[in-house]
Amino acid sequence: MYRIVKSLSAAVLPVAFLITLAPAFQQNLSAAISDRTKAAIAKEVRHELVTLPYYGVFDSLAFRVDDDGAVTLLGQVTRPVLKDDAERVVKHIEGVTRVKNEIEVLPLSPDDDRIRRAAYTAIYGDPALSTRYAYQAVPPIHIIVENGHITLEGVVANQMDKTIAGIRANALPGVFSVTNNLRVEE
Repeated sequence: MYRIVKSLSAAVLPVAFLITLAPAFQQNLSAAISDRTKAAIAKEVRHELVTLPYYGVFDSLAFRVDDDGAVTLLGQVTRPVLKDDAERVVKHIEGVTRVKNEIEVLPLSPDDDRIRRAAYTAIYGDPALSTRYAYQAVPPIHIIVENGHITLEGVVANQMDKTIAGIRANALPGVFSVTNNLRVEE
């Protein structure tokens, strides 16, 4: 009897020890996987957002992927359907646990529409910028206009292009302010 109890405790003790360590091991394993998964989710989210049919130069979309697989959508759009489409396509990406949609729909305004058109013509009509940026499916300089205030978002090749875009936007009549958030490629 003593031998049976001894052999049983020898078999049960390591199993009990492994069971207590399993959550810690699982957590470390999932943390290592989540870094790769997080990068894959970010790549897929970016691809899905850029290929949305109504995404254009007057919209700015951004996102954040959290450690638990939650995606937060950020930015401003001119059409409510774009906000809904962005949430819909991101929900179906493998690995996304939930979507928090913080995209702002810009208010309708004839003055803002006039400023958008004028800013587009001024920026993409500039000879220094048009050949490099205007002929892409989604031009990299996004022009966000809200209540007469322009925000430039996106990526340009060098500091000179960022400065030219800012100068062109500042020269427009009826514009209250220009925030130049363009990033320079490295």
